[in-house]
Amino acid sequence: MTTVQTGTAPRPAAGRGRPGGRAPRTFEQANRRLKWAMLAPALLFVGLMIVFPLAYTLNLSLTDAFGAVNADKDHTGLRNFADALGDTRRFWPAVQRTVVFTVGAVVLETVLGLALAMLLRKAFRGIRWVRTLLIIPLLATPVAIGILWLLILDPTNGIANHLLESVGLPPQEFLGSVSQSLPTLMLIDVWQWTPMMTLLLLAGLSTLPEEPEEAALVDGANAWQRFRHVVLPMLSTTLATALVLRSVDALKTFDLLYATKGPGGGSDFEAETLNVYAYGLTFDYLEYGLASAVLVLFTLFIIGVVLVLRRRAGRKEA
Repeated sequence: MTTVQTGTAPRPAAGRGRPGGRAPRTFEQANRRLKWAMLAPALLFVGLMIVFPLAYTLNLSLTDAFGAVNADKDHTGLRNFADALGDTRRFWPAVQRTVVFTVGAVVLETVLGLALAMLLRKAFRGIRWVRTLLIIPLLATPVAIGILWLLILDPTNGIANHLLESVGLPPQEFLGSVSQSLPTLMLIDVWQWTPMMTLLLLAGLSTLPEEPEEAALVDGANAWQRFRHVVLPMLSTTLATALVLRSVDALKTFDLLYATKGPGGGSDFEAETLNVYAYGLTFDYLEYGLASAVLVLFTLFIIGVVLVLRRRAGRKEA
């Protein structure tokens, strides 16, 4: 007597087709794992190059390292940070100069860069030559720029004072003056980096649609109103990005200051920013522990500036 089996055969349990009970891997999963496997060496290398110096500097900042990095040293906790924060003669004036230099230079570079970008927005005869001349200051290194301006602004033989005297103005000391050094360095930085801001903002302007501005023109808005209420809001993302990039770069300025004013930022520390101060502690006074503490504080300061700028940019976009 035979038995008739009705219905469909039971499906095999999931994963029975492969050893270990695992489901077959799809092409997307395999491709994703392959991409991570290819990226892993580069990510590991970059991570080590970032994490190791930071961790080593942080560890050094908690010691009394002096004279040589590999010399015997004891951990002193947060004493270096307390010494740095309590230094009203060098540390806090360096912080103030860093802020003044960064804010002054970046504000001028942004205003001039935006003005030049608006002028170069429309094509005209010879615009290629203008753009070529505009990027010339970016081609030289900051050290070369510093030496060039040292020659131009020399109080005795520099061409700047000869030009001032030719129009009836008294000669100036420029970088030789305690009061004029920092403003002069700010103007040199503006001369060199305004072209970069111009190119960044010009790239942003080239992506903006023309319809909103044309509609405002039809409604009777003048040039300033179109710029203020149409162009500037649409350019806010590019403007915020340029501000963050340039602010961080200006905060880290060292070579220009050192090439023009030397160790300590001058005889009276008139151009000593946090970078110059940390360099002097390291290579002039060999106080590696204190210098590392200053660098850690400087890094936290830069991170704070970036977070504030990004938050404000996010509020404007919202």
